[in-house]
Amino acid sequence: MTSRFELLADTAPDVIGAWNGIAAGRLIEARREVRRRAGAGSAVRIAEQLGAVAEALASVIASLPEAAYAMPGGESDWNVPQALGHTADARAQLALAASLAAAGRWPADVPAVVPGVPGDGAAGRVALLRRIALSQRIIERSVRAIAGRETDACPLVHPLVGRLRCGEWLLFAGVHDLMHLEQLEALEATLR
Repeated sequence: MTSRFELLADTAPDVIGAWNGIAAGRLIEARREVRRRAGAGSAVRIAEQLGAVAEALASVIASLPEAAYAMPGGESDWNVPQALGHTADARAQLALAASLAAAGRWPADVPAVVPGVPGDGAAGRVALLRRIALSQRIIERSVRAIAGRETDACPLVHPLVGRLRCGEWLLFAGVHDLMHLEQLEALEATLR
């Protein structure tokens, strides 16, 4: 059986390329790859790759048995819906933040990023599939503002990642997705 990560190597090479540093425990390498791969002219390409990642997330949602939704989702003490809801929210919010910065509409009173906010723990399969699809639509709309401004500074400060440029936040959304996809695939493997 081909893993989702192997399939994503073809359909989301930039996301996988940046993820490889994380997977190897070399965070500086991941940051360098994000910078290298998210340069000028990358937004549309990255958004398409995030679409492939969204399909991989939806595949996990569809394949997990109903009983798995109450199980630990791989992040802290979150269950599967909390982890997937968090993932959907993060990918949409990072793209939205990058688009606001790229459009020169960054609000003055943005609160600090709070990592590790779980999604709704009671969400079911249908709701989670909708949230992933909605997050991808938000990404696709956000790309309209980011395209051509990928190297613009983005004032978003993440306590774990720091600051990235607009296009880099878009790519980092995919790297974050893969962190959770890896956790959920591990759960899926234990259920086989």
